[in-house]
Amino acid sequence: MTRQILVNDLEPGEVRVAVLNDGVLDDLSIERKNHRKYLGNIYKGRIMNPEPSIQAAFVDFGGDRNGFLHASDVMPLYEDDPEDLTAFQKRPAGKHIPIQELLRQGQDVLVQVTKDGIGKKGATLTTYLSIPGKYMVLMPSLARVGVSKKVRDVEVRRRLKATIREFERPPEMGVIVRTAGAGRSKEELKRDLDYLIRLWEQIENRVKSSRSPATIYRESDLVIRTIRDTFTPDVDELIVDSEEVYERIDDFLADLMPDLRDRLMLFDGERPLFHAWRVEEQIERLFSHRVPLANGGSLIIEQTEALVSIDVNSGRYKKEDDLEDTALAMNLEAIPEVCRQLRLRDLGGLIVIDMIDMREAQNRRDVERRLLRELRKDRARVRVAPISEFGLVELTRQRLRPSLKQATYTQCPVCRGSGYVKSMESMVLKTLREIRAFARLEKSTRIEVTVAPEVAGSVLNRERSALVELEQHFDKQIEIRSDPHVRFEDIRIQGR
Repeated sequence: MTRQILVNDLEPGEVRVAVLNDGVLDDLSIERKNHRKYLGNIYKGRIMNPEPSIQAAFVDFGGDRNGFLHASDVMPLYEDDPEDLTAFQKRPAGKHIPIQELLRQGQDVLVQVTKDGIGKKGATLTTYLSIPGKYMVLMPSLARVGVSKKVRDVEVRRRLKATIREFERPPEMGVIVRTAGAGRSKEELKRDLDYLIRLWEQIENRVKSSRSPATIYRESDLVIRTIRDTFTPDVDELIVDSEEVYERIDDFLADLMPDLRDRLMLFDGERPLFHAWRVEEQIERLFSHRVPLANGGSLIIEQTEALVSIDVNSGRYKKEDDLEDTALAMNLEAIPEVCRQLRLRDLGGLIVIDMIDMREAQNRRDVERRLLRELRKDRARVRVAPISEFGLVELTRQRLRPSLKQATYTQCPVCRGSGYVKSMESMVLKTLREIRAFARLEKSTRIEVTVAPEVAGSVLNRERSALVELEQHFDKQIEIRSDPHVRFEDIRIQGR
């Protein structure tokens, strides 16, 4: 399998990074350059108002809205030096301390954004800081050594922990080895750890010299962040279409991944990079609610404010003679595409997958195992419930930012996001009803009705006799006006 990373950074307002497996889009990240991002950043903030009723505090960290800090995300400061925001103590196991005892109004606190604000909600914050590197994550507030849960080999986990414990590091600092760290040499791991420790020392100095609210550490931009997290030895090519970004990536690789520099290439083709690899057409298909499957079935994806529903349809798929075998085969073949769509569209929150019904418990377990195996490819945290008796799979996926559709589209001003508008016949009848209701209460002798041009034309042409009848019945003059600025379903009535 050929695995490639394409970086498109020629447009002035947007940067895009695509990951391809044999030419098929497997992951996509888009970042608008004029949109301020907070995720992963560390700030010196100020407590504005602790709220005991919700056991949380709102923090002014310099963003457009105050951040939300729950009591479970607050690590108590050392009692002997409460002014040192970079020193922490571990909360006693099982002990829940009220928010009003942890924080006070006006207090400075060092926080990190774990989730960007969505809609009217502010960013979610934590005091449990973590600084990611290429192969490990430094946790200044938790003195422990761990390994990513995605590294399942017991011997590999034991070896990695033993290696990290050999390194010199401040006793209060913890380290989590990332999945990319498995199989890396001792020298590579040590170089990554030294880089993170130097970075933390810079953060400590900034905390001491800054007044809240202040930005202490800013997470890398999309390009460097993707290279750090995704560019591994199994990637065959890293192709960039911007010379400036190419040089920046080359400098980054020289410091942390010198053995992979030869896989970095500058694209200079006549066609745009994403067109040359047919990525643009694959991106456009991500905005369709129907996703065709190679076996003749399809997925129907509907996103609402509360949840995302994914319906697996068999369509023309009739591979097996037995109905149960057909359902099992269809579900097993649909799962990889379901998980791929979750990653590409960056769908989060509660997700419900309506699988094709299976009667046998063993078949349901086979589908659950396949789903869990495919979800391991996802960098977001995912929790999955067993298949219900109705054939539904419920899962929650970490929501880090607005989905691809929410970030790219705005709500339709006509249908207001519903996808439907009234038919012309319904609008004509509604206009007549509104006129009748207004005429009963209004004492003026003239009624002006303003509607969309197409509605005005239909009322005047198709319901002229009904208007005349209303005028005679109520002894009022009715004037129908068209206004191109009026929404299709709006009706404005006033008396003169």
